[in-house]
Amino acid sequence: MKIIVTGATGQLGSSVIQHLLTKVPASQIIAVARSLDKAAALAGLGIEIRQADYNIPDSLHDALREGTKLLFISSSEKDDPLRVVQHANVVKAARDLNLRHIIYTSFAFAEDNPYAYVHLATEYAIRTTKIPYTFLRNGGYMEFFVNPLLKTYMKNGSILTNAGNGKVNSVSRSDLALAAAHVLTEEGHENKEYTLVSNDPWNFDDLANILSEVTGKRVIHQSVSYEEVKSRLVHTGMPEAFAEASAFIYKTIADGKMERTSDDLQKLIGFHTPLKELVLKALQ
Repeated sequence: MKIIVTGATGQLGSSVIQHLLTKVPASQIIAVARSLDKAAALAGLGIEIRQADYNIPDSLHDALREGTKLLFISSSEKDDPLRVVQHANVVKAARDLNLRHIIYTSFAFAEDNPYAYVHLATEYAIRTTKIPYTFLRNGGYMEFFVNPLLKTYMKNGSILTNAGNGKVNSVSRSDLALAAAHVLTEEGHENKEYTLVSNDPWNFDDLANILSEVTGKRVIHQSVSYEEVKSRLVHTGMPEAFAEASAFIYKTIADGKMERTSDDLQKLIGFHTPLKELVLKALQ
C-alpha cells in the first residue's frame, strides 16, 4: 500500500505524516509538495517526496502515480472559482490513475455555510469518479483561538471579542490529523462522511476561566461590538484585513454558527483534546 499526502509541508499535512509514521513504515508514505526544499526534512525521514502544483495537471499525474490511498488536502487559494479548478485537477488525476481511495479534507456542516460551497463542489466531483471516498468534514482549528496570543490576554487581564455567549466547536489540528491517519491506515471508512468537531463546545467565558485557573491571574471575557473589536485589533498593530476577519469569525460564533456538535471525532480517534490541555500547551 502506498499512501499519498498532498499539501505535505503545510501544518495539517505535516501533522498527518507524523501520525502516519507511528502506524506504517516511512517507505509506504509519499509526500506531495509544491516546494522540494520545504519537504527536505521529510525526505530525511525516508519518505518519498514528489513535487506537484494543483494548477498544473501534468505535475499531479506524475505525483499521484502508483498510489493506493490519497489524502487530498484542500487548496489554500483565496479565489474560490480558481480553487474549484485546482480541486478538479486533483480529482481528475486520481481518477485517471485509478487510485483506490480518496480521503478529502472538507468542511463541517458545509451545506449550511456559503463559504464552504467549494468543498461541496469538490465532494460531488469526487463522487463522479466512482472511487471510494471518505470526506473528513473538519471543523475550525482550535489554534486560531488558543495560541501565543493567550499571553497577551493574561497581560491585559481580558479577552476582547464580539462573540457574546456563542460557543465554539473547534478541535486541535493534531486531533484532525490523527483522524486522517486512522482513515488512511484502516479499512471500513469507504464512502463515509465524518463531521469532525468537538462534542463539548466552549465559549470565551470558559476560556477566560481556564486562563485564570492555570495562571493564577484573573482574566475576564469582554464582549463588545464588531466595530470596537476591529478598531482595537488594528490599534494593536494587526493588519486591517486580519482584524476584520477576526471580528467576522467572532460574529459567526455569536450567531450560533459554530456550536453544532458531532460525536464522529470521538468515535474515530477515541477522544478529543480538551480546551484546558491545549491552553497549557500554548502557554509553554
